Amino acid sequence: MSVHPPNTLVSGGRSLSTLIHPTAVVHPGATLHPSVKVGPYAVIGEKVTIGPDTEIGAHVVLDGHTEIGSGNKIFPGAAIGIEPQDLKYDGSVSLVKIGDNNRIREYVTINRATHAGEMTVVGDNNLLMAYVHVAHNCVIGNQVIIANAVALAGHVEVESNAVIGGVLGVHQFVHIGRYAMVGGMSRIDRDVPPYMIVEGSPCRVRGLNVVGLKRAGITTVHDGRFYRELKEAYRLLYRTGQPLMETLETLESWADNDHVQHLRNFLKQSSELPKRRGPMTGRRGTQASGG
Repeated sequence: MSVHPPNTLVSGGRSLSTLIHPTAVVHPGATLHPSVKVGPYAVIGEKVTIGPDTEIGAHVVLDGHTEIGSGNKIFPGAAIGIEPQDLKYDGSVSLVKIGDNNRIREYVTINRATHAGEMTVVGDNNLLMAYVHVAHNCVIGNQVIIANAVALAGHVEVESNAVIGGVLGVHQFVHIGRYAMVGGMSRIDRDVPPYMIVEGSPCRVRGLNVVGLKRAGITTVHDGRFYRELKEAYRLLYRTGQPLMETLETLESWADNDHVQHLRNFLKQSSELPKRRGPMTGRRGTQASGG
């Protein structure tokens, strides 16, 4: 690697104008848009691509086949694209892809995927607070908030608009549904249904994420009918003791309610697909493992 003076950019071996601190180390093969800012002592590897208006903070390390979009801000000490913490990793070319307008706070780690051609993905408009760990093959959607000191194990998927509270761990292959709210210091070892609040150790479904649904405008769609049907779906799933598959058949009849259908499909896949962890139960243990 070589050190570049201020106002130089290395892009496929070409020098262009940008704001790179003189102590930053940027590989000549890295591709940076001219508007990228790079802070002191940052290290950027050969296969890294960074889009417009992205800021790379002090002591950030970007390595491997890593693609970062536009408008991101990566705070000091973050390490992205480092090889996975997986003994199965054999040195093959795997990737990290990060979208646009993300805030990646201090000391966040995002590992590339395990096997050749696989990818760890972070979408758009997400906030990953300090010390978050995103392991190999994770997929994070859009507008997700992950609070401080959360560790996502390998192959975790977090759907858009979910909120994950701080200081907790998420087991391998867990899926967290959209608009879900995960309470801090919980133990997440089962799939978190969309639109729900979950909390505890062992973690349980506590209720609908009413605040999140209101903020998203879902409570007023079609004069609130979609929200009322979600409330009824919650009651059927977690208050009646009715078997899960029987409840899912009932929910199938509300075909024009996209939110109910997403909840139904999520729970069905969680119960039936290989490598899924099974859906999280309610407060009284209802709807365990497909019931």
